[in-house]
Amino acid sequence: MEPVDLTVAALHPSVDDPALNSMNFLNEVAQHYPDAVSLAAGRPYEEFFDSAVLHEHLDAFRRHLADDLGLSRAQVDRTLLQYGRTKGIVHHLVARNLAVDEGLTVDPEAIVVTVGCQEAMFLVLRALRAGPRDVLLAVAPTYVGLTGAARLVDLPVRPVAGGPDGIDLADLRAQVHRARAEGLRPRACYVMPDFANPSGVSMDLAQRRRLLDLAAEEELLLIEDNPYGLFPAAGAERLPTLKALDTRRRVVYLGSFAKTVLPGARVGYVVADQRVAGSDGTVGPLADQLAKIKSMVTVNTSPVSQAVIGGALLAHDCSLVAATARERAAYARNLRHLADGLARRFPAGGPVRWNVPAGGFFVVVTVPFGVDDALLHRSARGYGVLWTPMAHFYDVGAPVNALRLSVSAVTPEQIDTGLDRLAALITDELSAVGAPA
Repeated sequence: MEPVDLTVAALHPSVDDPALNSMNFLNEVAQHYPDAVSLAAGRPYEEFFDSAVLHEHLDAFRRHLADDLGLSRAQVDRTLLQYGRTKGIVHHLVARNLAVDEGLTVDPEAIVVTVGCQEAMFLVLRALRAGPRDVLLAVAPTYVGLTGAARLVDLPVRPVAGGPDGIDLADLRAQVHRARAEGLRPRACYVMPDFANPSGVSMDLAQRRRLLDLAAEEELLLIEDNPYGLFPAAGAERLPTLKALDTRRRVVYLGSFAKTVLPGARVGYVVADQRVAGSDGTVGPLADQLAKIKSMVTVNTSPVSQAVIGGALLAHDCSLVAATARERAAYARNLRHLADGLARRFPAGGPVRWNVPAGGFFVVVTVPFGVDDALLHRSARGYGVLWTPMAHFYDVGAPVNALRLSVSAVTPEQIDTGLDRLAALITDELSAVGAPA
């Protein structure tokens, strides 16, 4: 046995927290079973990847700096190659993108460009966690990255019921009042109104407006995460974001270019236009305070990565709706193929049920037996198919009778193979628990 210098108990509690172990566990399972069909990963479709466009995007952004912004050659090189501005160098293009695609008018100075959306989450939660009384509310099931980020800053997360409408507003109000009655301070509620990860559920327009009204009445911030909003299924309507409907600065908006442009660039952003009064009497956007934290975490987001994203935006007049038409069609096709495949393999009215989201990457399958990591290992090893236990998205530490399937990184043929293998697993498990197939 190797000599021990430290124990986990001597480190920050988050390092041994299930939320932080979750992503590593799922990645390791995929690596251990490379021949298994993966209906687990929420990664973008890879068929349209083309590394040749990286140079085109870099050149386009260089020309933008020189021709549009009037920078000298030395200034252009410094902008791309030197440590950069903490808030980012493509913030003005992000603002244009939000105006074009979301009908959202944003001051570029209210934007911080981050190392993926994960850093944006961390910065917001770090800023909001001012003391031990602070808690975060989040719609359950909750994206595990949000839960993990909250653990890192010692911010407890309290679940709010989701349901078919995306969020149970009565439960949200009750959770706010319950926390305050306990002497706690609910700082914000994390929501994903469009094709949520992991549930796939969306909020309709009326529900979005009611949520904003409740947030104003309760003086509660909303943290809106929107990685999938550009990917409605065929015929489905794109709805305005909460931030586009927000007239009272209740919404902190998280965005990412991982799903829409290039995941390897690791570029996300946060729109934080809430007005903050400083100790010196000055008033500025919350983004200024987030930038201070970022300067001590990542210093700045890679200017080269930002330039690639900036060039991609410029190539499409800052609209990603048109730029992602192929991807949108592929995801809609796969979502339809998965839903049809489930219907062919499991009879209506039987013990196996699933939802059919109006877009995005994810479908939740409900079964009459517990689904845990041990079953996932058995599925990968004995049946050759990967998926995600829904227990990873609940903070209860017990199996949940459901699993998440992702359609984003597979072909229709792989979906068919994966569903055949999943059906064999489920049939065997139903037999083991004595449930009818």
